Amino acid sequence: MSWFRRTTTPSAAALLQGFWTCARCGEEHDGLVHLSAFAPDPWLGDDEYEENADLRLRGNFLSEDLCVLNGEHFFIRGVLEIPIRGVPDSFGFGCWSTLSRGNFDKYLCGFDDGAYPDMGPWSGWLSNQLADYIGTAPEALWVYPQLDRVRPRFRGQNPAHPLAIAQANGITPERALELFAFYGHAPNA
Repeated sequence: MSWFRRTTTPSAAALLQGFWTCARCGEEHDGLVHLSAFAPDPWLGDDEYEENADLRLRGNFLSEDLCVLNGEHFFIRGVLEIPIRGVPDSFGFGCWSTLSRGNFDKYLCGFDDGAYPDMGPWSGWLSNQLADYIGTAPEALWVYPQLDRVRPRFRGQNPAHPLAIAQANGITPERALELFAFYGHAPNA
């Protein structure tokens, strides 16, 4: 605890250990919160989710967990976690990855009961911008399905990419603040 207080800024301490007010939404948060993307970046449809049970494999479809574009591109929502050095919680980014049609079908088979035909990992592409780690071009991911309707975990495939390095080595609390600030969700100074 004393190490944490000596090595972090007051804003990082507020973000990670106590109540803080978000500069963007004005809400008061308790400790570390996760960020999430509403839809894959290529989604141009409505800003409303349909029910998972109404999945259509033709045309366009978006639910909280599944997305189909033009009946040709298949996406699932998962979590990309980056450890924060010296902090028990990780930075979590709820985001979207592509899957091949075959792996999308495997994911659907196990979606409700976790009885996947195989537990992967499956190859996908990160389909949301993540600050300066990921620009507008997608980054290759490993997709790890989870049991009990827990969202899949995403890990960068290229060990030399800054995202994979951050996932392996962790980031500083100040870097976590930079990620929050990139999306406008950082503590008021």
